[in-house]
Amino acid sequence: MENMITWFEIPAKDFNRATNFYRNILSIEIEELDLGNLKMGLLPNDGKNVSGAIVKYESYEPRDQGVLIYLNGKDDLNDMLSKVEGEGGKIIMDKRQISDEFGYMALFMDTEGNRIALHSHN
Repeated sequence: MENMITWFEIPAKDFNRATNFYRNILSIEIEELDLGNLKMGLLPNDGKNVSGAIVKYESYEPRDQGVLIYLNGKDDLNDMLSKVEGEGGKIIMDKRQISDEFGYMALFMDTEGNRIALHSHN
């Protein structure tokens, strides 16, 4: 079955602060694109799965309500969650089990004011 979601964008007020936050908590490389009035920090993408970017654009505003993006917490989301506050974010909900079948989740507020979730099976 095809994925119904192909791309997401996380708004940033301060592009450098936001890309550093995600680079550090997710332990990933972020490719930066400067397109004039639009800046994008591309999250890693294997070309087969959903991916996204951190975006600085004049009409994009961070949100703490509405659509919730779940980022891949890999083997155990606690590894990423433990870095959130040290990088300037805030933990909203500690790791908790969704169910045996669906695994675990946690919620945090990033440095920009976006509410984001982490998911892992352990």
